[in-house]
Amino acid sequence: MERKRILVIEDDRSIREGLADALAFQGYTALQAERGDTGLEKALHGGCHLVILDLVLPGADGLAVLREIRRARPTLPVIILTARGEEKDRVRGLQEGADDYVVKPFSIRELLARVDAVERRSPERPTDVRRIEIPGGLVDLVRCQVRFEDGAGCDLSQREAELLRYLAANRGRIVSRAELLSRVWGVNPRAVETRTIDVHVARLREKLRDRAEPPALLVTVRGKGYRLDARS
Repeated sequence: MERKRILVIEDDRSIREGLADALAFQGYTALQAERGDTGLEKALHGGCHLVILDLVLPGADGLAVLREIRRARPTLPVIILTARGEEKDRVRGLQEGADDYVVKPFSIRELLARVDAVERRSPERPTDVRRIEIPGGLVDLVRCQVRFEDGAGCDLSQREAELLRYLAANRGRIVSRAELLSRVWGVNPRAVETRTIDVHVARLREKLRDRAEPPALLVTVRGKGYRLDARS
């Protein structure tokens, strides 16, 4: 079984290496980055399953890193670890999309317990999905490409790939338009016209050679949202 990879983005060497040792002892593969910009690169392309993120970093601010992670990999769990412990800082971090917020100084045992809890959390932040098998083909969500067995194919936009990734990670569950706007678009559902989701779903159906009627791959559940068929 593949060991889960956890990325620690922290500029304090003693904290970063201490966390890496503790994570390794717990059976994880620990990746490290001491800068925000290099940490973001590893978060997006390093194949990690969870990120522990400091807020005060050289190279890029931690909240800016978090926003980019949420834009590019909306399902990747992120735990903020910082000395900023005021209520306004905690609220902002969670509003930006962090799954948990831990204030320094901290207990290693508590942090490891929080890592475990975040991994077990509800399907709103599920394991990331990189590839999806579809009837007659395959979707590569990392490369944003659709390839069919007959040799045809097409590219997906970044947003189309993010939408499909989220639905695939919640396969078989009805996902509301409000949840998609919040988790994939990263916006307040009340502030955006929900028609944008319908347009993206229509484009995905065309690119995936999906039919709107049964047995559809992307199922519209009237008045509730969308579901990626678990049987496909």
